Amino acid sequence: MMNKLQEQQVTDYLILHRLPLDILLEVKDHMISQVLDIQINENMSFDEAFHKTQKLWESEFKMTKYSIFYKEEIPVIVKKIVREKYNNIIKKSLLFGLASFTINLLLVYFSADQEVYNDLFRLYNTLFVAVPFLFWAFNSKMRKYVKKDFKYQGKLFFTMYQQNLGLFIVCINVMFQLILREDKHVFRFFRTNDHVSVFPLMITLILPFILQAIIIFVLINFFEHKKTLTKMKDFLNLSAG
Repeated sequence: MMNKLQEQQVTDYLILHRLPLDILLEVKDHMISQVLDIQINENMSFDEAFHKTQKLWESEFKMTKYSIFYKEEIPVIVKKIVREKYNNIIKKSLLFGLASFTINLLLVYFSADQEVYNDLFRLYNTLFVAVPFLFWAFNSKMRKYVKKDFKYQGKLFFTMYQQNLGLFIVCINVMFQLILREDKHVFRFFRTNDHVSVFPLMITLILPFILQAIIIFVLINFFEHKKTLTKMKDFLNLSAG
């Protein structure tokens, strides 16, 4: 059995490697189990077993780049876990983004004229600003945990999802500009015989899809962040105490 001081040594070792707290706790459980197994099976002291465990995990803590999401280098094990989780979220975001793109196109055929289409387009895309804002407004306990500079012990993100939540601010600014503009291409292309330039048409079709997919990505991150924090509630309360 490992005492609290020894367990804290494992925690401090992982904090040194700057793992997000949710990944740290997962890795910590594995490391503690491995240390205990080595102590029993090889009749070693804690220090000897912990040193051997560090050697076994050494390759996992080598620094690597994951420039899509991280400016700085991160441990290999963080990249492995994050890439698996993010790839799944990206797939869901693109799927929901395609569904939203289909709705955008359907708005063209539900509109009697250009003015009606512009109104429906603005109303629909306003939801991508309003809905995330409402989630933020009605989750007051979560507000400090969505800030990128709010970290566990001032060093670690609370979850691997926390750093992505700031993307929403960027998307809001661009989405507002998109909502306020008057589309002169999509409706004309699908509902009239007027000539429409290909490049501005493609931009007008693709930009909303990209923005909506990113906002959906941020929303999924928000829910995963909240769910993970709930799972860590006992640990965080214990740490605060």
